[in-house]
Amino acid sequence: MPRPNFTVVTEFTFEGFSIFGKEHRLILFVVFLVLYLLTLVSNAVILTVIHLNRQLHTPMYFFLSVLSISETCYTVAIIPRMLSSLLSPKQAISIPHCATQLFFYLTFGVNNCCLLTAMGYDRYVAICNPLRYSVIMSKRACIQLASGSWSIGLSTAIIQVSSVFSLPFCGANVISHFFCDIRPLMKLACADITIKELITLLISLCVLVLPMVLIFISYVLIVTTILKIASSEGRKKAFATCASHLTVVIVHYGCTSFIYLKPKSQNSLQDRLISVTYTVITPLLNPVVYSLRNKEVKDALLRALGRKPLS
Repeated sequence: MPRPNFTVVTEFTFEGFSIFGKEHRLILFVVFLVLYLLTLVSNAVILTVIHLNRQLHTPMYFFLSVLSISETCYTVAIIPRMLSSLLSPKQAISIPHCATQLFFYLTFGVNNCCLLTAMGYDRYVAICNPLRYSVIMSKRACIQLASGSWSIGLSTAIIQVSSVFSLPFCGANVISHFFCDIRPLMKLACADITIKELITLLISLCVLVLPMVLIFISYVLIVTTILKIASSEGRKKAFATCASHLTVVIVHYGCTSFIYLKPKSQNSLQDRLISVTYTVITPLLNPVVYSLRNKEVKDALLRALGRKPLS
């Protein structure tokens, strides 16, 4: 129960980047806005190219399409309000709106983790079991994997949002972050949060460590298979199909794991700066690294523009 000497909180205020001066916030606003627009445009281009080109109607690009949609929704849930707070610091957000933002952030964020795992499995089957690839990665199997990712994201969000917002909030209402995240919110609760922190840790282990382990096992098997390929050209081509996915996985899981699996931190500014990586930069990294550097996608894009494909 809330303490009698405290006023029950009905809205929160983001501390965001108010520690910086107006000029620095304006620079950050321009940088983040450009990155946000590039993310939206890149994902829109990828979705359009994949949809229009039948040669890209494969499991790999199916998962990439779903990831692009999820990443777009993920950024829409966070970045617009963050940009607004850079121009007008200390903006208030009601508890229902905060819960909604956390819900969508977790749904799409966890979904992205699961989709990256599914994409790792797709690469494993393509390289380690190529003769049965079309059977194993059938249309039905791809839809089931994508649906499972969405279901896990949705279930995680429901559990976490229910857990966090069942806490009483009173007194302090300034969130040491630029969006409604789990740990900064729980710090404001005027109740024992030990059980809630344990729930968060267990869920983080399930949605971060387990997928990382599965991806690691997949790549151990993939590398073992690639090293058995006789021709150097064949090995190079096989490694190239995995390099982009592995790059995105390392950046994505590296940053999120540092935030959610590390011990409590008193350096909230450092946490915010790291959070920028997986909320602003990684969503742009996915389409650029994973697709726009892919020869098949570039050829399809050039054909859509009426130009000859790259040789």
